Amino acid sequence: MPETKPFAYCDQLVKQFEAVIQKPIPGRSSFYYTGVDLGTACVVLTVLDDSRKPVAGAYRYADVVRDGMVVDYLGAIQIVRELKAQLEQQLGTELEYAASAIPPGTDLLDAGAIKHVIQGAGFEVTALLDEPTAANAVLQISNGAIVDIGGGTTGISILKDGKVVYVADEATGGTHFSLVVAGAYQMRFSEADCFKRDPAHHQELLPLLRPVIDKVSSIINRHVVGHEVKELYLVGGTCCLTGMETIIEQRTGIATYKPSNPLFVTPLGIALNCTREAM
Repeated sequence: MPETKPFAYCDQLVKQFEAVIQKPIPGRSSFYYTGVDLGTACVVLTVLDDSRKPVAGAYRYADVVRDGMVVDYLGAIQIVRELKAQLEQQLGTELEYAASAIPPGTDLLDAGAIKHVIQGAGFEVTALLDEPTAANAVLQISNGAIVDIGGGTTGISILKDGKVVYVADEATGGTHFSLVVAGAYQMRFSEADCFKRDPAHHQELLPLLRPVIDKVSSIINRHVVGHEVKELYLVGGTCCLTGMETIIEQRTGIATYKPSNPLFVTPLGIALNCTREAM
């Protein structure tokens, strides 16, 4: 078992966020912290009040980022702007400041583009951090590896005594899962993506997707060498695939855990890193 079981706080925070997506809580705060997660498959905006409690949220599946890189700059701005306006209307106030995150090790490639998208949507950017580190604001891991499996990439952040000692990111994620499903079922990519997200299909899809999960496991194995990692913690929308953690544990030989809803862990962690001062 891991040294701590952080999912009590994590699952509670995610449950609160899921609730305010459906029913926002306006007028509860004098200041709001916003997190913008520009994912390969999903753009998520998270709003916390001045006590860091979720009060509103919105998300939209989109194809404006691929393998961690912004490929549709104007489309990304438009989506963030529209979600921002939706949340502002729900809360009855302007959202000024936002934080965001990028895949680990890609800061020289895409940090500027992410920042410009968020600024273009009308926010002041207060922080840009790597995705697994953002997730740890929610997971609160002291030792182990956080594995953020998103739509396009698998990001790994290894922690020792609460400090990040190693980060890495490689292409392989939910997009590759969808491509396999599309080929096997003769579906369009968009149809396969929706089919894959439905938990009712996970049992039949798991054997089909095992080779891609094995690839993710090999990425993890390669990057944890020499770090004496004893626990893996999975986050990211792709990890919502039921039973995926069992295969990864079998392939890596490392105890593997995931929260009840891995999709919203990183977006919440991003919002927790938002401040009142622009970069």
